[in-house]
Amino acid sequence: MKLLCGFRFFRPWRTNSPNNQKGLSMSQTYELKAETRERVGKGSSRELRRNGLIPAVIYGDKQAPLSIALSTKEVTMKIHAGGFMTTVATIDVNGEKIRVLPKDYQLDPVRDFTMHVDFLRVSKGSQVSVQVPVHFENEEKSPGLKQGGTLNIVRHEVELNVSADNIPEFLSVDLSGLKIGDTVHISDVKLPAGATPVIADRDFTVATIAGRAQEVEVAEEAEGEAEA
Repeated sequence: MKLLCGFRFFRPWRTNSPNNQKGLSMSQTYELKAETRERVGKGSSRELRRNGLIPAVIYGDKQAPLSIALSTKEVTMKIHAGGFMTTVATIDVNGEKIRVLPKDYQLDPVRDFTMHVDFLRVSKGSQVSVQVPVHFENEEKSPGLKQGGTLNIVRHEVELNVSADNIPEFLSVDLSGLKIGDTVHISDVKLPAGATPVIADRDFTVATIAGRAQEVEVAEEAEGEAEA
């Protein structure tokens, strides 16, 4: 692999890399109202959806799972607004406020509407694992891209172990000054205080700047990285 030449290596997960010094954007919390579900199952779920509600479950924190129903309109708006999976929310269940993090949601494969949501209970200071999107900035300031190179994104998301109170909306990668042959490793990405990548055994690649002749080679290696 020829893309590593001339690129500096950093200590893994260092948060003061020369690039990517911008502050991290933390997700803003919000509140949803819900009601408990007395009945569960396919028939009950279909009835809820016909009435404009989404079946959901809250689990974790050493408590019994709680089946609830949420407004389809409110949940859909939050999902489409972005950052749904990285934002801690409060769910008001019949007056009881429960702090949660969305962990999964199911979409209808044909009509693309939300069918079900799973929420994880989180207490203050809880450590969670979450997939955080990666945003790439200042492409116009990359000499390699100006010369016709290609930004090969190996990881569109990075899974982090992080405090539920400190989940970033996204991770920012500054491409300023990067040349053809340069590689962005996870050690070059600014992380929230106390956060570490779930993959801890290597300084894995996030993206590369490749010349045209290198694109096929990079794509093959990127596929292997992403699957690991």
